[in-house]
Amino acid sequence: MGTSSRRVAACVVGLAFGLLVAVAPTAAEPAAPDGTAIIAHGVGTAPACATCHGAAGQGNAAIGAPALAGDGVAYLREQLRNFASGQRVNPIMQPIARALTQAERAAVAASFAAMQARAPHPVAAAADPLGARLARRGSWAIGLPGCEQCHGPQGIGVGPNFPRLAGLTAPYIAAQLAAFRAGTRPGGPLGLMGLVAQKLSAPEIAAVAAYFGAESGAAGKKP
Repeated sequence: MGTSSRRVAACVVGLAFGLLVAVAPTAAEPAAPDGTAIIAHGVGTAPACATCHGAAGQGNAAIGAPALAGDGVAYLREQLRNFASGQRVNPIMQPIARALTQAERAAVAASFAAMQARAPHPVAAAADPLGARLARRGSWAIGLPGCEQCHGPQGIGVGPNFPRLAGLTAPYIAAQLAAFRAGTRPGGPLGLMGLVAQKLSAPEIAAVAAYFGAESGAAGKKP
């Protein structure tokens, strides 16, 4: 075979190989996790979130499971990440968060954040004057801001990092403030909640928890 023929043959072989590579099937990209499906049915060894938190993210006061609907996606992602890493201590949520991949945690957070939250009914200040004062104005003598300055009017939540307090039960709120004080739950942006909780006495924690725990209402979204 002459040099010219060998060159033509090499070109033909190379072209054929290139075509084979171009049309060869490639591995399918894994489907993005479906947060709504995980909430409803679970995934792998992680049970359905709705079992405790409700199909609409409304929570279950009887078992102490908080409402999650309408909370900021960044906040929800951070909480799942903290459960998975062990920074936030909870014997139920830690193994569940660890059973989810990072993408699955992000998908679940996005789905809960997109759900319709419950808007609180106003609670009269006279119902709990200490709780109302701390919630609305704080105590500037000891450098304590009002809860509503970060969490919004009536605790409706603000932006991606400050969650709703309205709709949570008083025992749950009190337990979280105790966790912030004990360091078994990270204090959020700038460690703010750890500092706030340290300034509150036990009666003040009970009062502010009772104030926000008394709020409930119809559907609505946070600003």
